[in-house]
Amino acid sequence: MHKIRMLGRAAAAAVMGMSLLGGLRIWAPPAAAAAENLVFVSGAFRRSIPVADLEKLAATGQAQGLLADVLRFSNQNPKTVAQLLNQSVKLPVTLVSRLLNTRIGEAILERLAQIVFPLNASQAGVVALRSGLVMGVVEGNGSISAISFFRAYPVREMEVSIPALMNLIRKASSITDLVRFFSESPLDGLRGETPKGAP
Repeated sequence: MHKIRMLGRAAAAAVMGMSLLGGLRIWAPPAAAAAENLVFVSGAFRRSIPVADLEKLAATGQAQGLLADVLRFSNQNPKTVAQLLNQSVKLPVTLVSRLLNTRIGEAILERLAQIVFPLNASQAGVVALRSGLVMGVVEGNGSISAISFFRAYPVREMEVSIPALMNLIRKASSITDLVRFFSESPLDGLRGETPKGAP
């Protein structure tokens, strides 16, 4: 259970930056392939925030462009958001890799892939997330944050489903709730399954 909670913390760290930006109610190696834009989508509504703007916010505490507007309209303090974007979770890369390939790991990835996935390619969400989480831990030298996850995500345009994100925000009002959402809830669907090899 401790290892599953650690994996849940990794998923929570990855989604934390997106959940902060969702506060606006109206709407190969990482260096070679990384997310360049977060594209927030709800029906025909679409807005993009460059990952470079998130990196600048994380580094300086100052927001620019649409990101600055989002934080202002949603009454978010840029310095607080910067701290959360930099918040990291320590995880051994071998452990993350192993856990993401278990049934529980797949369940966590499938849940997160309902919120974030390659633009116009939701069917590739699980594969992209697995790569982003593992390579994010590698880039973070044994830890992962929202920023290291974005840098490691293997597709340039990352779609964020606003309805799915807002549903998560309603259910999880804190990082602790996010950890619980990603580490405990997937177990519910597996508890009734017959273990492999059982008669």
